[in-house]
Amino acid sequence: MTAVRRFNRTVTQRIGALDDAYLSRSRPLGQARLLWEIGVDGSEVRSLRSRLDLDSGYLSRLLQLLQNDGLVRIEANDVDARVRRARLTTAGLAERAELDRLSDELACSILEPLTEEQRSRLAGAMADVERLLIASMVRVEVSDPRDPDARHCLRAYFAELAKRFDSGFDPTRSIPAADDQLTPPAGVFLVATLHGDPVGCGALKLHTDSTADVKRMWVASSVRGLGLGRRLLGELEDQAHANGIHTLRLETNRGLTEAIGLYRTAGYREVEAFNDEPYAHHWFEKTLRSNE
Repeated sequence: MTAVRRFNRTVTQRIGALDDAYLSRSRPLGQARLLWEIGVDGSEVRSLRSRLDLDSGYLSRLLQLLQNDGLVRIEANDVDARVRRARLTTAGLAERAELDRLSDELACSILEPLTEEQRSRLAGAMADVERLLIASMVRVEVSDPRDPDARHCLRAYFAELAKRFDSGFDPTRSIPAADDQLTPPAGVFLVATLHGDPVGCGALKLHTDSTADVKRMWVASSVRGLGLGRRLLGELEDQAHANGIHTLRLETNRGLTEAIGLYRTAGYREVEAFNDEPYAHHWFEKTLRSNE
């Protein structure tokens, strides 16, 4: 905790986040960042709120300040007046361009005192920190499999299987994992979101013999490499443990090499086939820690 706080203090000071006039302009960092996020094409207000994880009231105040300065205008959707879109005015576009120029100067001032080796180390460390911070912003929650975010994940999951399996994928030929089988008390469905967008899922089918099947494990390509697959699997194991499950089982296709590697490193051992899933080539099992 101490190291994280020290890092935060150093970064906020070095990038000028503490100044009332960020990059020597007339507005603080929050307003400058909002101008950048609105972008040249504009953005829906609810999307801004989700991407920046901002409270609705605070975002409204920021937008109002930018409107008062003549940098932003808010438009209502012609079909649904509740949907509002923020757009930069001509002055707003010019201000955003100037902020980009000054941001480049700030980046140069950070790199200039360093040797080439130090610059490379800093860039690599920044990339690592960015990935880890993004990973920390992912939320994993129990969801109804009928929820729109869950449906999005399932459609993406089925589409990916259809591309990666040698014979394609038809969910009607696979062992079923219907909505009611993935809803308590029969099962559990987890959805992972980043900035409000669904980026992963996983599910359990619970059985009366203290076993459960891991189903519907999927992670969006945009967030792979962040450890989300392992996190989802761990969350499913916690859910299984809380439901008195002793043993988790799963089957997978030989084309899903990353998943096979994940299961093996997570302590799942390969076993003989325990079902007749037509798309499976590998079957795995893991005994969970005692509930006592």
